[in-house]
Amino acid sequence: MTEISIRTLEELEVEAAHFINSLAPSPRGATLVTLSGELGAGKTAFTKAVAKALGVEEIVNSPTFVLEKIYLLPEGKLFKRLIHIDAYRLEKGSDLTPLGFDELVRDVDNLILLEWPERVVDALHSPAVHLSFVVLSDGLHKISYD
Repeated sequence: MTEISIRTLEELEVEAAHFINSLAPSPRGATLVTLSGELGAGKTAFTKAVAKALGVEEIVNSPTFVLEKIYLLPEGKLFKRLIHIDAYRLEKGSDLTPLGFDELVRDVDNLILLEWPERVVDALHSPAVHLSFVVLSDGLHKISYD
């Protein structure tokens, strides 16, 4: 397990860019990255930083109420689409079905960042990477990679 401490937005953006450079598309389907942590721990902030590192120019917000947002990535990136899913309001894995989740995970061109994976664990294959986010008492954010 790797742990990184983050104090500033700039540090988060550097870490997100480093993280993206460490990924490689899977030949078996989408690259699934799960993000766990309490509300306000930094999951969406990290996703925004990943989107920025991938060249997404539109505003990236939490998809808590729409559940899923899909961003087309610029030509020349390892992935063609960034899919951001927030499962906070879901109760079980089958709740992902209306989002076309089964199709999304089969597409090797997709990078899926899924927040609150514990809510839909029964629908997930093994993620490429699992990230855990914790806010410490001094305002420091800790990201752990599994």
